Amino acid sequence: MKSRYSMSDKSETHKVGFISLGCPKALVDSERILTQLKTEGYEISPSYQGAGVVVVNTCGFIDSAKAESLETIGEALRENGKVIVTGCMGVDPDNIRAIHPSVLHVTGPQAYEEVVSAVHEVIPPPAHNPHLDLMPPQGIKLTPRHYAYLKISEGCNHSCSFCIIPSMRGKLVSREAGDVYQEAERLAASGVKELLVISQDTSAYGVDLKYKLSLSGGRPIKTRLKDLCEALSDLGVWVRLHYVYPYPNVDDLIPLMAEGKLLPYLDIPFQHASPKVLKAMKRPAHAENVLKRIESWRKVCPELTLRSTFVVGFPGETDEDFAHLLTWMSEAQLDRVGCFEYSPVDGAAANKLANPVPEELKRERFDRFMSLQKQISEQKLAAKVGQRLDVLIDEVDEEGAIGRTKGDAPEIDGAVYLNGETDLKIGQIVTATIEASDSYDLWGHLD
Repeated sequence: MKSRYSMSDKSETHKVGFISLGCPKALVDSERILTQLKTEGYEISPSYQGAGVVVVNTCGFIDSAKAESLETIGEALRENGKVIVTGCMGVDPDNIRAIHPSVLHVTGPQAYEEVVSAVHEVIPPPAHNPHLDLMPPQGIKLTPRHYAYLKISEGCNHSCSFCIIPSMRGKLVSREAGDVYQEAERLAASGVKELLVISQDTSAYGVDLKYKLSLSGGRPIKTRLKDLCEALSDLGVWVRLHYVYPYPNVDDLIPLMAEGKLLPYLDIPFQHASPKVLKAMKRPAHAENVLKRIESWRKVCPELTLRSTFVVGFPGETDEDFAHLLTWMSEAQLDRVGCFEYSPVDGAAANKLANPVPEELKRERFDRFMSLQKQISEQKLAAKVGQRLDVLIDEVDEEGAIGRTKGDAPEIDGAVYLNGETDLKIGQIVTATIEASDSYDLWGHLD
């Protein structure tokens, strides 16, 4: 994802350009930096030329993301000349400076104060005018007004062999539940209709704080995922969970979904199904009997939507491993699935594993995997034809409206097209009857 936040210019000398790359967790980092800059009186420039300095929040997870980050840094240097680099790729500043030696400053992820201090060195903060420089209580958001990402923790305690997130973002650090709830309250009060709960490992939330009791306006909330979700359900907005590992404590969340307190949606990065490959990946919960867990979840909450991501072509993946994955997929019948061909990441332990899979075979397996999932998705969506579903409106133009069901996260899942419905408002929740479907999307009309 690449986001450029823009707003009206106020002062030629106190404007900052900002480019945010990568995942929603990085997007929240960008929002926090922008909020602090805005609080100090800076304005955000809509163009390179209007900025006194440009901040690039990079992604460094895989080679293609690194390449995009380096290309963006180069573009900012050509167009503006003054560039501050932050984000996941910033953990290796020598690599960035080897290609772009003229960058002014390089920091790693979550270095909010360091980034703001670097901006100060280039553009001293303006004199603050409390009557003119007003900050909305929810801070600066890079998402549309009607939904927002709610980050509940930083870092990760796992050591998956293909991942370098812990080395970039550190070990798990949970936010106290009271602080999270207060942020959620501010977002809901500002008009947000959907909160997307994110972290690197959402299921582990609070374990580092030993599930500490926290207060929000006198209300006690334990820093535990179930307790936080129950509190968030009181805000009257959609609450969607991302990056949930299938630990046993996830079972406690399914009744909340069945009761309508949480969206019946789980984003679980399974990554593979072969026990041998999962062990080589050093995945947490790799020994769990996930198919039985999925079956039990669906018994409690039949409308549950399951999204996941997978990697094919991991070193040592045999034809038998891949066949096991396809069989598992056929049995699991997941609703939303993404797939990646394995790509080495600098510093990852998986780079030392034997028996790399040839590139052509990776592509062949990717195509077969996605072909199977396409069939599953088509069948799943066809079963929704004739149903009445709640739809959150994301876009409205002269042709009609586009929205999402409770089973669709923004930007990564499908959409519901309501042709001819031009009078709806973005952020409105309507009930639509589904009349058609294809491999990934739905079409409907209002009742």
